[in-house]
Amino acid sequence: MGYITAHDGTNLYVEDVGSGEPIVFLHGWPANNNMFEYQKNALVEAGYRYIGIDFRGYGKSDAPATGYDYETMASDVHMVVYGLGLKDFTLVGFSMGGAIAVRYAADYKEDGLKKLVLAGAAAPIFTQRADYPYGMTTDEVDALIDDTRADRPKMLEGFGEIFFEKEHSKPMQNWFHHLALVASSHGTIASAQALRDEDLRDALPKIDVETLIIHGVHDKICPFAFAEQMEQGISNARIERFEESGHGTVLDEREKFNDTLLQFVQ
Repeated sequence: MGYITAHDGTNLYVEDVGSGEPIVFLHGWPANNNMFEYQKNALVEAGYRYIGIDFRGYGKSDAPATGYDYETMASDVHMVVYGLGLKDFTLVGFSMGGAIAVRYAADYKEDGLKKLVLAGAAAPIFTQRADYPYGMTTDEVDALIDDTRADRPKMLEGFGEIFFEKEHSKPMQNWFHHLALVASSHGTIASAQALRDEDLRDALPKIDVETLIIHGVHDKICPFAFAEQMEQGISNARIERFEESGHGTVLDEREKFNDTLLQFVQ
């Protein structure tokens, strides 16, 4: 555990636990790497090395005023990979982290990426376009941003209500809510603006590693159509349907998620 410095001097917190083949995790909006607690435990017990990055503005990382676009965040991932000397690693990107994983896989082909997992990824586009009828409208994301500015804890509570398909214990819900509360408010807003505005359709054909797409059939945040669009755009990709999950596959079907991941990285 420690910090890696990004190109602009931002200190990025990295949790590095275990040994063996490295699996790098990129968290969703607006949590931090601790959302993968139950994946970390399973991987370490199976003999893998868990590496979880807190994006800038989240968790224990610095929270600069700028740098929340996908290109910069992918560069941050590159600096962690370079700083730790990783080769032949699997990258797991969840939700916003999945979008950044797509950008990274397309732009940093020489880093040694072996396999890619996109779990409930906010890609190729998070918001609707004239030629892309999937996801939230820009007005809906703008309302989410306005709610963040007005009452961030309440916004997070509402966001949490549509995150999972299954009902989880109140302590578990409180724990997950806390992960988002510790994020910076300006990073939360700037990342939502990136989710609203960025388009990764050009990046999908550039990905040439084996890719597993994990997606909940009942996802209310990143509709299942996202998975189908990614499968069409990435040459070596396949979808694993999570029939009992919403957006939060990591908890809705925790055992299936862990088993599917372990089978894929072997």
